[in-house]
Amino acid sequence: MAEVRVILTTVPPADADRIVRTLVEERLVACGNVFPAVRSTYVWKGELCCDEEAFVVMETAVDRVSIATARLRMLHPYECPKIVVLDPDAVNDDYARWALANTRP
Repeated sequence: MAEVRVILTTVPPADADRIVRTLVEERLVACGNVFPAVRSTYVWKGELCCDEEAFVVMETAVDRVSIATARLRMLHPYECPKIVVLDPDAVNDDYARWALANTRP
């Protein structure tokens, strides 16, 4: 029953709760977990950057991935947001049923 996908993103800490809340309220994701303090190091436009970000983990139904990631992109403040979708090998059946039910319009 692993018709659940996991969406990962990083966002400015001040935006994380707003983004997750919107996606949950719109039933595009079933749940979002915000890890408020991660440090990201990367090169952007030729410059080494090291920023405080929030790491966000969200679950959605496989058939909601496209619309959920498109909406995430609209809500996200970055020019080039990190949006990674994972296909888990296994998901607890009870949780999967709950997640699928909570992503129905």
